[in-house]
Amino acid sequence: MDPLLDMDLNAPHSMGTTIIGVSYNGGVVLGADSRTSTGMYIANRASDKISHLTDNVYICRSGSAADTQIISDYVRYFLHQHTIQQGQPATVKVAANLVRLMAYQNKDMLQAGMIVGGWDKYEGGQVYSVPIGGTILKQPFAIGGSGSSYLYGFMDQAWKEGMTKDEAEKLVVKAASLAMARDGASGGVIRTVIINEEGVTRNYYPGDAHPLWHEELEAQNSLLDVLSSASAAVPQPMST
Repeated sequence: MDPLLDMDLNAPHSMGTTIIGVSYNGGVVLGADSRTSTGMYIANRASDKISHLTDNVYICRSGSAADTQIISDYVRYFLHQHTIQQGQPATVKVAANLVRLMAYQNKDMLQAGMIVGGWDKYEGGQVYSVPIGGTILKQPFAIGGSGSSYLYGFMDQAWKEGMTKDEAEKLVVKAASLAMARDGASGGVIRTVIINEEGVTRNYYPGDAHPLWHEELEAQNSLLDVLSSASAAVPQPMST
């Protein structure tokens, strides 16, 4: 086997990824693409990068698939124990800080960038960004993964205070599709998770339902082509 091919096939699974968390008036919407790669190759075209932590808190994962999965598993276990001891569901802040603690204490060994989002009766919908290294930031919206570099200006302009649930989900889907159009490590389907007082709703947007952007659109004639063809069709005056 070609050594380069063998190297790619045996590389760690990496979620190049676009992950997004957006707060709205009453809850949060989390979104992610579904492409998982191994070196240059796509290992899974429809992976689920939004994982359940508790009934009211979910986590978006980017970076090394193995690293983010083990963090999610440990935090889910600790939150289950916390819920039993306290007799009530863990808050979003507690869940996010457990994720931060795991990431920070193991920062030299992990490649994991995450977004924690959820709803609780104390502070409503909340979004926390936990980038590589274990920092924690509470934000009205958060983006992560390789696709996020294409989205900072767009999200600054498009997010607004007091959005409805539908507006927030449309923003997440639009942002994810924009990143997937530009970022080679992002692709596949778009999954969203809506978390609010009423519970959790999962939605799925297949690849052929995404809006198309710029170079993805079918080629069109340039204005010069249109003008030249139009002038050729105009009858010329007869000369004597």
